[in-house]
Amino acid sequence: MTVLGVTSSILGQPWRWRALAADGRDGFGVDAFGGGSGDDLVTQLLLARGCPRDALDAHRTPSIRAFMPDPSIFRDMDRAADRLADAVQAGEQVAIFGDYDVDGATSAALMVLVLRDLGIEARPYIPDRLLEGYGPSGEALVRLASEGATLIVTVDCGAQAFDALDAARDAKVDVIVIDHHKCSTALPHALALVNPNRLDETEGAAHGHLAAVGMCFLAAAALARTLRARGFFKDRAEPKLIDLLDIVALGTVADVAQLRGLNRAFVAQGLKVMGARKNIGVAALIEASRLTRNPTCTDLGFALGPRINAGGRVGRADLGVRLLTTQDPDEARQIATELDRLNEERRAIETVVQEAADLLSSRDRAVAVVAGHGWHPGVIGIVAGRLKEKLGRPSIVIAIDENGIGKGSGRSIPGVDLGAAVMAAREHGLLVAGGGHAMAAGLTISEAAIPAFTDFLEERLAAAVERSNGDRALLLDAVLAAGGVNPGLVESMEAGGPYGMGWPAPRVAMGPVRVIKADIVGNGHVRTIVAGDDGRSIKAMAFRSAESALGQALLGAAPHRKLWLAGRAKIDDWSSRPSAELHVEDAAWAD
Repeated sequence: MTVLGVTSSILGQPWRWRALAADGRDGFGVDAFGGGSGDDLVTQLLLARGCPRDALDAHRTPSIRAFMPDPSIFRDMDRAADRLADAVQAGEQVAIFGDYDVDGATSAALMVLVLRDLGIEARPYIPDRLLEGYGPSGEALVRLASEGATLIVTVDCGAQAFDALDAARDAKVDVIVIDHHKCSTALPHALALVNPNRLDETEGAAHGHLAAVGMCFLAAAALARTLRARGFFKDRAEPKLIDLLDIVALGTVADVAQLRGLNRAFVAQGLKVMGARKNIGVAALIEASRLTRNPTCTDLGFALGPRINAGGRVGRADLGVRLLTTQDPDEARQIATELDRLNEERRAIETVVQEAADLLSSRDRAVAVVAGHGWHPGVIGIVAGRLKEKLGRPSIVIAIDENGIGKGSGRSIPGVDLGAAVMAAREHGLLVAGGGHAMAAGLTISEAAIPAFTDFLEERLAAAVERSNGDRALLLDAVLAAGGVNPGLVESMEAGGPYGMGWPAPRVAMGPVRVIKADIVGNGHVRTIVAGDDGRSIKAMAFRSAESALGQALLGAAPHRKLWLAGRAKIDDWSSRPSAELHVEDAAWAD
């Protein structure tokens, strides 16, 4: 059943109730939320996101205690905890090898901070994106061993690093892998490989949506338990793992992990820890991001995360780990300022690559694959995400170097497992390397193989893309008059959070409204003032939409024509006093 009778909006999609999609109910209750179930607003929001009624209390205030599994359910977890405990008690040299993105940086930082509390000053190692590429190399692991490391822990990488781990074994250094990326049937040789997405995982597979930093938190808990059983804490305090939830939340949100179950607890509790500014580096990052309030889930993904990422994309790859582990406030401020500068540089580079990719993209393919010489590999993931949003289909962006080798990054749409397709292409000999998640993937490919790779993806994924697009609809939680979008409503809806991937923020339809004023601001954003039949006016923003059908409709709307606007109700922090605004995602003519 459609909402407001919208079967084809300005962006060509039907509007449907989210609650109907979740459990067959026809939207929400009387007045704004329709249905008359008698449930309070937060209960209705939770139910619409698939929360069972018998789990409402746990999801209303998600806690670590309610969702934390026994770490021992994961294969190799106890073996990893035992080896880490041995290293702690013997005072061994430990190296932490992490990926260069936010999940890798937070994972590495968490392990460094936990081991520091236990008396071990572990050495973090983050590979250079341009010079070393993704994941551990045999050269790097052997070098760490030659410099004294007797135990190496790879985080957010390593699950498919066969050659590198063989080299480490030949060098007689123990390696523990803590990862969450998809695995093939064969696994590399490691002392322990902890990954909920191992194909031979059983009970732990239910937690395959965890980011690597979440798996590292579970490993830290297993380590603390092992040391407790050995009597290690008889004369010393145990590490306060709860204090590390701020960086767990940051890595989880920035890696676009599904905010279900334990991840919701990580983020909900992590935001509380972050608000207390306990981590010197996190506090400096918040300041550099010019946030004057406590960070929200949105801030983790769009303000803090991109700055940590900027180090690995266009600067020094280890800046994020250094920031999150420093004990010097002055150093923290210097690194945060540098990351802020690098983020601005990243934006400029991204714009150049985005414009080139847009020109090359085609709507004729189920999967958009674009490649270019001289593109900066540090921004291709962001550009792939933008392309995916624009085209409504999986997109892969490949940066080709002077040797004809391409580094690619892809982003997918719901129902299309891009990571599995990339792994299959690798097994078919089309890629030098590749892997990832259902929604994101990375790869290395020779320029000559790109056409065959594109054809492979087309054959493998075309049906899934068609199904996904056929099911496409804008899901709504409420219909409101313009005056109904106010700070009180936004605050009430936020109580159903944290929101993110897999736990979407509430979306409302507002109207009918007339466009009073519309103009273009910033990088193609459409800013409007609209007025409703209730006499109330409100600001509405349609981001990066100036050239789209949505943006053109808002800019060209005649004063007498009325529209329904659909999007997210937000607080406008830039006003002298808090007011609500609508971030528009779609619209439909009301007459």
